[in-house]
Amino acid sequence: MSRADFYLIAKPRFLTEPLRLVCELARKANDAGLFTLVLARDQAQAEELDELLWAFDNDAYIPHQIAGEDMDEEEALVLIAVPGTPAPARPLVINLRDDPYLAECDRVLEVVPADPEAREPLRERWRQYKALGFDLNKYDM
Repeated sequence: MSRADFYLIAKPRFLTEPLRLVCELARKANDAGLFTLVLARDQAQAEELDELLWAFDNDAYIPHQIAGEDMDEEEALVLIAVPGTPAPARPLVINLRDDPYLAECDRVLEVVPADPEAREPLRERWRQYKALGFDLNKYDM
């Protein structure tokens, strides 16, 4: 059974920079040796995340890249994909897009913004995952 984890942004350090939470999640996945696919909303978000992953922690190197930009992308533990770019299936998916991730994976992570209006679509996504039999978890970040 697949699992969906919802990370609700609440802490001040993530309120202004929600992609910092994505970096933290990517670091934990990297430390565990998990191949991770990050589904960015668009090219600009992918590039911002790429830059943040290089700079957010001086003591941690997270091998990552944007899908389609290099022939050796299967070696990167963290692969960032923009809509319309083919990306390989990976056991862990961090979904930043508007739709639920329904393809094959062991675990999908959903980042929930602090804005109450932005949370409503994610409540619907929770219901969708639940209807599909996903094991659901919620974490306040």
